[in-house]
Amino acid sequence: MRQPSTPRHSPASEPQLKRFAFVLLDSFSMLSFASAVECLRIANRMVGREVYKWTLLSEGGGTVSCSAGTSFQVDEDLIELQRDDTILVCAGIAVQDATTKRLLSWLRREARKGLVVGGLCTASYALARAGLLDGKRATIHWENSDSFSEEFDEVDLTKSVFVIDGNRLSTAGGTSSIDLMLKLIANDHGEDLANAVADQLIYSSIRTDQDTQRLSIPTRIGVRHPKLSMVIQMMEANIEEPISPSILAQNVGMSTRQLERLFRRYLNRSPKRYYMELRLQKARNLLMQTDMSVINVALACGFASPSHFSKCYRAHYNTTPYRERGTKGASE
Repeated sequence: MRQPSTPRHSPASEPQLKRFAFVLLDSFSMLSFASAVECLRIANRMVGREVYKWTLLSEGGGTVSCSAGTSFQVDEDLIELQRDDTILVCAGIAVQDATTKRLLSWLRREARKGLVVGGLCTASYALARAGLLDGKRATIHWENSDSFSEEFDEVDLTKSVFVIDGNRLSTAGGTSSIDLMLKLIANDHGEDLANAVADQLIYSSIRTDQDTQRLSIPTRIGVRHPKLSMVIQMMEANIEEPISPSILAQNVGMSTRQLERLFRRYLNRSPKRYYMELRLQKARNLLMQTDMSVINVALACGFASPSHFSKCYRAHYNTTPYRERGTKGASE
């Protein structure tokens, strides 16, 4: 039986071979890494020759385990790269621990050469720690955005699936690596090749840097009520200084009682309760992902006193903020 022929997409010119250096940090996201590599592999197949190559690096070389527990043998230690290389740091749930002094020094040294440097999933944290995102737009997985914003206020953090700001790249994790790589392929070889790669991946909806990483509020809560969505959006944007239910209701043109009924009908809780849950969720993220003191976490989430914060936290999570912080190391 004849094998189906593979369409060839030859770039108009013969560009220089482009190399990516993937830096794997301990407990990196396999999906983010594999999605990026597969785009490069398929691009080579579509063109019919090697237009991209890649190498795997890690601190110390050897093997690195992803967050799913699978180990990868890398090619090199943190070696000196060429100016035309692109660095993509791959990280996951343990990015703070994996961001070592040696890694930061290496990133700064390579960046000074003018290399393009990017971070996949949570690796924007490592780039920010190295000072490579100062004054830049960037993104990171939504679960890490609260802690990132608290620690790196000099970075313009967005909710986009990926961001390209000059020679700095960042993605939100998961399949957003595909969107970033398709954009880079399109920049290098044109939209036709990028579309051909997407087709091979059965990736039918290519996102741009204008797309946000989380589901819309109506989709997320399973309710398509415009005024309810507007109120929740205001709540999410005002965690540190909560807005009273009366003002929230006034802002969407209804009474406080109408707002109460709306929340009870669709979410089976009061606006006050829902708002509290949002604030406590952010507090838990900050406790688990940063070294902020419990007092500062309380203030960042709109609690006037640590005692009130602790009381509300215990009622919701059945533990105190101090104990939550104490179990952080054991769970990682």
